[in-house]
Amino acid sequence: MATWRSNPANELPRPTESELGILRVLWERGPSTVREVHSALAGTTGYTTVLKLMQIMADKGLVERDEEQRAHVYRARLPQEQTERQLVGDLLQRAFGGSAARMVVQLLSSSQASSSEVAELRKLLDEYERGQA
Repeated sequence: MATWRSNPANELPRPTESELGILRVLWERGPSTVREVHSALAGTTGYTTVLKLMQIMADKGLVERDEEQRAHVYRARLPQEQTERQLVGDLLQRAFGGSAARMVVQLLSSSQASSSEVAELRKLLDEYERGQA
């Protein structure tokens, strides 16, 4: 039986860009060894760098580690949606002073949203106005 170990921090630190790359692999693949994560990153980062980053991420509480097997298996501590929500909330406060409207205006003016993305935004706004979001 796996014994997952993690740092039980209340507020997890913001992951770096490299850490987010590793988290994306873990969210997509599920629990994985360092070798599997390294392979999924397609050699963009050296094996020892991936190993060290994952050890740091475990210390920070971003991932949990199963130490029962010879090759330690790591998994993301939080689901992707929760991490994204935390990152967006942080960006909203730091860059936009808490104004969701300013953030959305900047987002839409700085990138080309597809018609399906705009339709999804309209749907979310309608649901929010009806109190369903």
